[in-house]
Amino acid sequence: MIEGLPPPGRRSEPLLDEVGTAIVAGRDATSFLWEVPDDEPTRQQLRETLEMVRDRSARKGRREMPSICDELLTALNASPSPQQVDILHAGFDRLYNLWAAAKSGLL
Repeated sequence: MIEGLPPPGRRSEPLLDEVGTAIVAGRDATSFLWEVPDDEPTRQQLRETLEMVRDRSARKGRREMPSICDELLTALNASPSPQQVDILHAGFDRLYNLWAAAKSGLL
């Protein structure tokens, strides 16, 4: 094995910057909403996270990430439900995948 490379069969994840950390924290917060769907402090945290990701990604010239953030903010304003939490969780997965692709230079 070559030093510094991940073990065989394991992907190398990009180092988390501020946006990546916020996306991972948002995805974790949506997991909490499965148990307590109407937890307002968590919902407020998600709003702030989505607004930050939207603003930072827009400043970097990204178009799709701000659009996803807007969709998730709209979903977040709907009545709490399992479907809403599923939409939020899937949206944070999409944001993470776009962020990781941008960090790796694919986008």
